[in-house]
Amino acid sequence: MLTGALLILAPLFLGFAIALSNRQLMTVIHYSVEALVYFILALLGLGLGQMDGLLGQLGTMAAQVAGLVLVLLVANMAGLWLFHRWQPMHTEAAETGSRPGYGRLFLAGLKPLLSVLVGALLGYFLFPDLPMVDDVATWALMLLLFLIGLQLRNAGLSLRKLLMNRQGLGIALALVVSSLVAGLALVPVLDIPWHQSLALASGFGWYSLSGIVIGDALGPAWGGVAFLNDVLREIIALALIPLVIHARPAMAIGYGGATAMDFTLPVIRSSGGLACVPVAIASGFLLSFLSPVLMGVFLSLG
Repeated sequence: MLTGALLILAPLFLGFAIALSNRQLMTVIHYSVEALVYFILALLGLGLGQMDGLLGQLGTMAAQVAGLVLVLLVANMAGLWLFHRWQPMHTEAAETGSRPGYGRLFLAGLKPLLSVLVGALLGYFLFPDLPMVDDVATWALMLLLFLIGLQLRNAGLSLRKLLMNRQGLGIALALVVSSLVAGLALVPVLDIPWHQSLALASGFGWYSLSGIVIGDALGPAWGGVAFLNDVLREIIALALIPLVIHARPAMAIGYGGATAMDFTLPVIRSSGGLACVPVAIASGFLLSFLSPVLMGVFLSLG
């Protein structure tokens, strides 16, 4: 298991070690990442559709997802609230002229669910015995992590400056610690070993990563639970950010997890102002690195 975890992590760090300057190549990488995400999610759904007794397990999976989402939400909000009390942060007035289309963002947040649903229907009705789905998904994930490593390295972000952003670093650490506390609290609820529960709690909103990594280690049912937990985090964050960012900016930025540097960033900027942007990027960047590392470490303990 440790070797498998290292194989998953290696492409991310390999990509981060390579500096690129060709803008056209970076554009190709951007669209390749987007296509790979939906391809991987469809493969996750395909694996779910091929699972024996899928319909009989849907109720159990729904309860597990509900438990994960609820306990993580409460723990994350508590941890981020405590950080806000210790290191309060101030926001600017909302940018009334540049609000993103919230309806469009919510629809975009539903696209991953649609990808998994299409894959599950194909696996259940058309390809119940299609071989090598797990192997293809693993290799696709490794390619995705390599490309994301390239994106992170060549996004014009200084790792030193990101690590020195005290608010962003503190928000990321508050989310990590509170998520791990929630993971331990969920052990009797999920009825799995502590290290597996901690791995489930370490997705931080990166659903395309957590669904495949957890599914590869614990089976397609748990992969589906991990995916749904993290995609629901993203959707809840879209609704939560405008409501709380002025009173508790750390809670609004932090709950988005790894998505704070990409998907939820436009909402953070329009609701909290430009001052929130570097904090959100720093927090999301650090969580994007920590998520595969922590999942790999915890799963390697099994």
